[in-house]
Amino acid sequence: MATSRSYKKLLYAWEGWHNAAGNPLRAKYQEFVTLSNEAYQMDGFEDTGSYWRSWYDSTTFEDDLEHLYNQLEPLYLNLHAFVRRKLYDRYGPKYINLKGPIPAHLLGNMWAQQWNNIYDLMVPYPDKPNLDVTSAMVNQGWNATHMFRVSEEFFTSLGLLEMPPEFWEKSMLEKPADGREVVCHASAWDFYNRKDFRSPHPAQAMLLSPRRIKQCTTVTMEQLFTVHHEMGHVQYYLQYKDQPVSFRGGANPGFHEAIGDVLSLSVSTPSHLQKIGLLSSAVEDEESNINYLLKMALEKIAFLPFGYLIDQWRWNVFSGRTPPSRYNYDWWYLR
Repeated sequence: MATSRSYKKLLYAWEGWHNAAGNPLRAKYQEFVTLSNEAYQMDGFEDTGSYWRSWYDSTTFEDDLEHLYNQLEPLYLNLHAFVRRKLYDRYGPKYINLKGPIPAHLLGNMWAQQWNNIYDLMVPYPDKPNLDVTSAMVNQGWNATHMFRVSEEFFTSLGLLEMPPEFWEKSMLEKPADGREVVCHASAWDFYNRKDFRSPHPAQAMLLSPRRIKQCTTVTMEQLFTVHHEMGHVQYYLQYKDQPVSFRGGANPGFHEAIGDVLSLSVSTPSHLQKIGLLSSAVEDEESNINYLLKMALEKIAFLPFGYLIDQWRWNVFSGRTPPSRYNYDWWYLR
């Protein structure tokens, strides 16, 4: 999805994955919704969505999000139109309607949630230095451990803490070479023993936590930022590790994510990439800045409506406004 530019190959992969994943899970998801709602109703909430929203201590939370989205929408629509025009230039009028939505399978990601993988088709000023430093990382022989060490050096340069020994001894930083099936979505966890903060090996996860959590790091620029994001979580854990257990947590889940993202954004700038030897030059001219801002917009601005619609959809599912018969219809209506 990230590298192919074949319309038909991408459509084949997109349809194949959705058919293989969505249809078998529909009945199981319906059962999950029922059981989850029953659990939170016993805790006094209307449904699971009501419980999730309660984390944010705001009686106007849904209205606040709608207001924020309305502020963002003009920028998003301009980005959407720019990307649509560039894809039209690539694929032509047979596949792209300049007044319609963009086919989801052309945006470089199975969920079309971030569009930075098609930055090479979008770059406004291609003669400027390439801001995707993946090839530089590969050419310099970077590996997963080095990516985490570079991240640690960034945090210690800010006066923050080194990773504890348990992090290096027990984290799973790469996909296991022995062929075990693992969940590769990156995550970082606090084991609440004041010293162990990591993504653990599967066997240890079963002993220490009911969740199996891992990171299958690959040598790419996108993963380098993910490493910093996840280590940002660990830094947060380290800051409150000596508090009573009840106080070892973020203000809310969004706050924890914001900490991680502020840090990953800080290391994505051309000047920092030059500092760590991945960019030969970091020219601060208007054209280079526009290239960088577009690349960030493809990753961050494109994601915000997607993240918002997922919560809207799930809230409607949990509340019953979207019954199982309308799961797919209401998803694409929001989309």
